[in-house]
Amino acid sequence: QVQLVESGGGLVQAGGSLRLSCAASGSIFSINAMGWYRQAPGKQRELVATITNSGSTNYADSVKGRFTISRDSAKNTVYLQMNRLKPEDTAVYYCNAEITPSTIWGRPQGPNLAYWGQGTHVTASS
Repeated sequence: QVQLVESGGGLVQAGGSLRLSCAASGSIFSINAMGWYRQAPGKQRELVATITNSGSTNYADSVKGRFTISRDSAKNTVYLQMNRLKPEDTAVYYCNAEITPSTIWGRPQGPNLAYWGQGTHVTASS
């Protein structure tokens, strides 16, 4: 069983900062890309940022220069540092990871699968 658990959301004034964390746990053989997505009320879920296991990053144009994604591979954790938050950043933020599960013998179990966290609320008030 693989789980992604997010933390760090909350309410902040516009212009403020928050840091989200997402830790993957369970029977994990390997983790490839990790990322953050968000879904605002009445809108579709959209990509915020992704990071590969080699450290290559990709950002939505709307967050470039304000958000920074990073990961600690030893801890199976991905972070999202959000600075200069705007009211339009208000959404539920979801962690995503491409994970190869592990058997009880420590071998890969099947192909990469996409896992999602439960979501964490971020509100930037004007």
